[in-house]
Amino acid sequence: MNYTYRLYPNQNQQILMLEWLETCRRLYNHCLRDLKDWMHARKCSVFSCSLNREYIMSPDIPFPSYLEQKRQLTQWKKTNPWYKAVHSQVTQDVVKRMHNTWEAFKARGYGFPRYKKYGQFRSFLFPQFKSNPIDGNYIKLPTFGQVAINVHRPIPEGFKVKGVRIVSRARGTIWYAIVTIQCDVNVPDPIPSGRGIGIDIGLESYLVASNNFRVRPARFFRDLQSQLKSLQRKVSRKKKKSKNWEKAQLKVARLHHKISNSRKNFHFQTSHQLCDQADMIFAEDIDFRVSAKGFLGKQMLDGGFGQFRQLLSWVCWKRGKYFAQVDHKYTSQICPKCSTHTGKKELSQRLHTCPECSYQTTRDHASAEVILNRGLESIVPVDCGERKLSGNGVLSGVLYLDKCRSRNISARVEKPTP
Repeated sequence: MNYTYRLYPNQNQQILMLEWLETCRRLYNHCLRDLKDWMHARKCSVFSCSLNREYIMSPDIPFPSYLEQKRQLTQWKKTNPWYKAVHSQVTQDVVKRMHNTWEAFKARGYGFPRYKKYGQFRSFLFPQFKSNPIDGNYIKLPTFGQVAINVHRPIPEGFKVKGVRIVSRARGTIWYAIVTIQCDVNVPDPIPSGRGIGIDIGLESYLVASNNFRVRPARFFRDLQSQLKSLQRKVSRKKKKSKNWEKAQLKVARLHHKISNSRKNFHFQTSHQLCDQADMIFAEDIDFRVSAKGFLGKQMLDGGFGQFRQLLSWVCWKRGKYFAQVDHKYTSQICPKCSTHTGKKELSQRLHTCPECSYQTTRDHASAEVILNRGLESIVPVDCGERKLSGNGVLSGVLYLDKCRSRNISARVEKPTP
């Protein structure tokens, strides 16, 4: 589990942190360069050479794996004093980070690792601590010494600090410490029980729950877009790489940082509001990256729906609430009361009217009820008279999840015979 704290390094510590980030970036590119050279040297056929370029390398040189480059790191430090100035475990983690990217590329089949440009390497990790480095309002880091930190919440008893990652934000002017803590306990996954709700995420309302709970749409980027436009216009009028250009770029970065923090805080608050209302929460399994490429891309990205769903699952796990994703197909075309397929609706049609049972409500509310029905069907077999879950015991109070749904569920589920 990770705790994020705000760091306040002094000027000398901040300069040293920036130097370490630049050294880690060069080491990352060095490892990637060796890997690409080894691959290019074995691309050409044995009987012909490339007309463009030829990478000549001995066939006895092994593949630059993580262990091989970790072994070569000691030799690189003898010829490069920059690598030697950085903590040894930090440089080893940079090599591991590059190979983790390489392994992820091989697993997904696309997205070959790219070189890090200046300013793109924004964090480094201290992976090991013998004792708790936080003492009061200071954290003791190797080489840096005592660094001021805002411990807004204490580390719980029984947890040990395993590592600390130093993160740079807003062009190296805002710093955070991500403290990884660990405790030798086994936390079971939440069991589905109690009252459940389904949520439908959209643009007219940020979300609508099956109990008709609504959240107003988020406008973090759009409300500050005019201010951001003004700052970016000032950047374009400055001479590139000059002092005034750097100051103008810093204002833009800080405004983006403010927008990001406001959006994340809104996601956490909304997640806790949902957890206060139910014990089970169901959401759609939509790939929001696809919808963000349409004509409503700005509104979709401003809402940050993917981040919200990820944080919602984390908050549910932390508070012992059950969270699951259901199939998103045809949720706006099915009646939640009689399961009749009502046909495709245009985006301008915001009401749901069933031609069979005459059930009428808003479109988003009907979709949320369909999501709740699918979520309950995924964990509770309809033909099970004892209302038992597979391996999780008896679901308590499933017939009383919501007054407006009790009649519908009772009609579909056969009651057990005495």
